[in-house]
Amino acid sequence: MSTLTYQNLTETRAWKSLCSVARPSSIAVDPRAVPERFVPVGAGLQFNYAARGSSPEVVEALAALAEEQQCIDKYRALAAGAVMNTGESRMVLHHLTRGKLVEEMEAAAAPLDAFYREQHRRVAEFAGRVHRGEIIGSTGKPFDTVVQIGIGGSDLGPRAIYLGLKNCVARAGGVKMRAHFISNVDPDDAAELLTQIDPERTLFILVSKSGTTQETLANETFILEAMAAAGVPGLDPHRHMIAVTSQTSPLASSANYLDSFFIDDYIGGRYSSTSAVGSTILTLAFGPEVVAEFLRGAHEADRAALERDPRKNAALLDALLGVWERNVLGYPATAVLPYSQALSRFPAHLQQLDMESNGKSVNRDGGPLDYPTGPIIFGEPGTNGQHSFYQLLHQGTDIVPLQFIGFHQSQLDRDVTIDGSTSQTKLNANLAAQIVAFSHGKQDANPNKSFAGGRPSSVIVGDRLTPAALGALLAHFENKVMFQGFLWNINSFDQEGVQLGKVLAKQLLSGAADGALGAYAELLGV
Repeated sequence: MSTLTYQNLTETRAWKSLCSVARPSSIAVDPRAVPERFVPVGAGLQFNYAARGSSPEVVEALAALAEEQQCIDKYRALAAGAVMNTGESRMVLHHLTRGKLVEEMEAAAAPLDAFYREQHRRVAEFAGRVHRGEIIGSTGKPFDTVVQIGIGGSDLGPRAIYLGLKNCVARAGGVKMRAHFISNVDPDDAAELLTQIDPERTLFILVSKSGTTQETLANETFILEAMAAAGVPGLDPHRHMIAVTSQTSPLASSANYLDSFFIDDYIGGRYSSTSAVGSTILTLAFGPEVVAEFLRGAHEADRAALERDPRKNAALLDALLGVWERNVLGYPATAVLPYSQALSRFPAHLQQLDMESNGKSVNRDGGPLDYPTGPIIFGEPGTNGQHSFYQLLHQGTDIVPLQFIGFHQSQLDRDVTIDGSTSQTKLNANLAAQIVAFSHGKQDANPNKSFAGGRPSSVIVGDRLTPAALGALLAHFENKVMFQGFLWNINSFDQEGVQLGKVLAKQLLSGAADGALGAYAELLGV
């Protein structure tokens, strides 16, 4: 493996070449380019960048940048267990939760392949016992509902994946248990959840790597007290609780949980959906076979991302085009627009994944940066978004690159034909129309009806949203974020920006508040 070097984006030779490349005068799509600009993602998904506004010269310059910044070499080093989270001096091993990518691994990382597989096996065994009625609630009733109590990466990713797969699995008759999530420390979140479940038939998963997450422990206490106050004879809340935590946390050895499943410091929260954080609730809800397919799809996309040529590597090409848009063209945001209702919470997960990872203003060594890094990420499923924020996207003063996701078929195969076409056909017609409308625009004598066009977009296309396809989709964006971190020379794997507010909140709750903090505490009745 090559010796790894780290330099800021603007210090590279390739950056100077990239800035000298002529910007395409138009991004109007040549129909002949559409079938030529497909790159496989994995699990049957294809990434198409024909409307992204990149000329062959731009892609050539971006490929040189990827090579100079050693994106693939750094990815292989990360997968082998090199310390890539420099802020916390940790390895970064979320890829290993779905399979090995390299044979030669660092001594500290090698045993963790078996550790992660063992946690998946233990989860599957526990879920099987629940499904067979061998593990039941404290009043003798079988569990039919599972609730995850977590926040951030312990909620957004698993919730998005559960919603993404629920209809697909239901169509095959494979849903084992209904799933719900509690995340917000707002008591209304937990209180509203209690109106939807039967506590006697509900299994709760407490997810906290440290075992000390304030919001999560508050919600656990809320549930425990509500169950104790329910007055149901024999109802023991602790026989309805399991934990997903680290082996060193106070939850790991507590008798208050039926069982505990483990994660470690090498799996960041927003990257934890393929660890026990995600597999526990997904296996209880859908069974181990569905989770195995989900992990297979993610691993397939991870392997595809090892390709050195960006023209054949969807995640790397997506990352490079994003850097072109952010740093050369100066676009401040990116919209993620899935034309699938099942992906309703996927943009929210990607918002955390991207903005928490790459919202950094110093490089991996703590040095200053003289260029912007992560963009603002937002999104909403089509066609709802068309009647919300697309107005700004089409005619606003900022150009926002667009990342569409679409599928040929619906998940449930239930549809209706109106005016000669099905709803699924109408959905995909809207997606195709938006890509062209954004890129080509429309001139009109009335300025209010004139569209400038020139809005770049890409689209990831698949036949149907399946467990494997969703795994590949998740891994594609995780790897895109990772590659952009390498290109920007930042550490994508810590999140110090999350901590300051937590520290001040604890200070306030301890009664030690004055100045502005005390003034706002008084304003809000703290």
